[in-house]
Amino acid sequence: MPSNDTQTGINKNLLILHFTVFIWGFTSILGALISITAVQLVWYRVVIAVISLFLYFKFNKTSFEISRANTLQLLATGGLIGLHWIMFFASIKLSTVSVTLVCLSSMTLFTAIFEPLINKKRISKLEIIAGILIITGILLIFKFEVKYTKAIIFGLLSAMFASLFSIINSRKVKSIDAPVIAFYEILGAFIWISLYLLVTGGLGSWLILKPADMGYLVILGSVCTALAYVAGVSVMREFSAFKVALITNLEPVYGIILAFIIFGDMRKMTPGFWAGAAVILSTIFLFPFAQKQIARRKSR
Repeated sequence: MPSNDTQTGINKNLLILHFTVFIWGFTSILGALISITAVQLVWYRVVIAVISLFLYFKFNKTSFEISRANTLQLLATGGLIGLHWIMFFASIKLSTVSVTLVCLSSMTLFTAIFEPLINKKRISKLEIIAGILIITGILLIFKFEVKYTKAIIFGLLSAMFASLFSIINSRKVKSIDAPVIAFYEILGAFIWISLYLLVTGGLGSWLILKPADMGYLVILGSVCTALAYVAGVSVMREFSAFKVALITNLEPVYGIILAFIIFGDMRKMTPGFWAGAAVILSTIFLFPFAQKQIARRKSR
């Protein structure tokens, strides 16, 4: 049994993770409010986040020097993060906040498959069952929300990329501080997206922004990216990538509630959407209970 200090630390990190997930839920609202394209939005997001983290290191006089190998690995991982965010915001632009956030719940299934393969662990049957139930919910949404097919595909790709970089970070955070990981990975996202824009001739043609967009982007880049990303990575010292993915699936709950309050999104959804969402969210909430029951039986 964990000591009181250990349990307090776990509870504190759990609270931090839930708060981080709530902020991520608000990210989807900002994505819907900002008028520029998904690629432009993510480019501005990472620029602001990198500057915010750099200033954090300078004001705190904290070193962010790491080995060349780790630097290259984190910059490469930044490519996955950039793809995740671009797919995420593209999905929102093509559908609604609710549809995108429910698709993001498939991160649980992707993590249940990828984590054992990458970390060479035994595949958990319970995690696979939970993932399959979540996919069942997504298929229900696919069936009834045909007009959002492209957005759903982008949402699923976003979840896959999020799963991959979460697993990588759960390993990296054991030896590198979370703010340093965040800085180099977001810097990597900036480099990869900027290269793409340079090749396609898209850089420099949209540097003038509406005042409202600029305000939303500052919040998105500093609070919802730099701060939330550091917090999200830091808790991975306590939790597995799968547990982080599972709790991250509460993002649809927070995001959908916020979307209803701000946009009235719920009125746009069919009964099929809500049936699929119910399957997904029930799986998220029941999984920890099932896990405890199995652990108790094994301990007898």
